Amino acid sequence: MAYIITENCVGVKDAACVVVCPVDCIIATDEDDMYFIDPDICIDCGACIPECPVDAIYVVSDMPASLDQWTALNAAYFTSGREAFYGAHGDLIAAAKQKNAGGPHTNPALYQRP
Repeated sequence: MAYIITENCVGVKDAACVVVCPVDCIIATDEDDMYFIDPDICIDCGACIPECPVDAIYVVSDMPASLDQWTALNAAYFTSGREAFYGAHGDLIAAAKQKNAGGPHTNPALYQRP
């Protein structure tokens, strides 16, 4: 997996990266609070990085060490069942969502659901 979406996407879920992806590898369900990059589909073109308004997408080799846990989170999204994924990573996602609340790119609809 060469590209990772990190905490700045949580609670924002801006689709600018999705629009420019030539292979539709950036995905999420309506229930997800962020996007994820499918490593089996991604062609490592990098088109998504400059389009992200919150600088949430990194090449793994350029990612700050403080965000390392997002690599495992992104991989688990595609290898775990939904319940197992949120059981293991739900606290990390919830903390990032709380951190991003009220920011200039926050998606209010993501904060209005239970």
